Amino acid sequence: MTDTDSRARIITYYAIWATICAAVAGFVVALLHTWFFSYHPGRSALIETLFSGSVAAVAIAAGQGAVALVTGSLLVQLGRSLQYTVLLGLLIGLFDFAMYFIQMAVPPTELGWTPDVIILAAATIAITAAGSRKSAGAGAGAGAGTTMSGA
Repeated sequence: MTDTDSRARIITYYAIWATICAAVAGFVVALLHTWFFSYHPGRSALIETLFSGSVAAVAIAAGQGAVALVTGSLLVQLGRSLQYTVLLGLLIGLFDFAMYFIQMAVPPTELGWTPDVIILAAATIAITAAGSRKSAGAGAGAGAGTTMSGA
């Protein structure tokens, strides 16, 4: 039971970390967009542009965190555990940053909300699955240790 609790805790922390990384990537792109790529006639327009971009980034990041949580939970049910969760979260943030930046710098690459969300969810699933490894059963590890000490 402790091993399952430990895996659940790791998945929860990973989902939170993935959300933070995705939100930071979105916020950085919102800053870049506001400063270099958008027209804002006054201070209130600048703040509105930055605020709306940041809200969208946080909403998408929350969705990606939920996808990471569900994917991690399914992987645990399949007998897998997550490895390198810090790196996985950073990869999600890096993917988001690259996708957002390309879409901002080259507007014809913007596909619309639905395809963008599908791409981000698929990337989150793929990155999470790539970071999973088959878990060694708790019983197998204990048995191997007992056999070794008994020999």
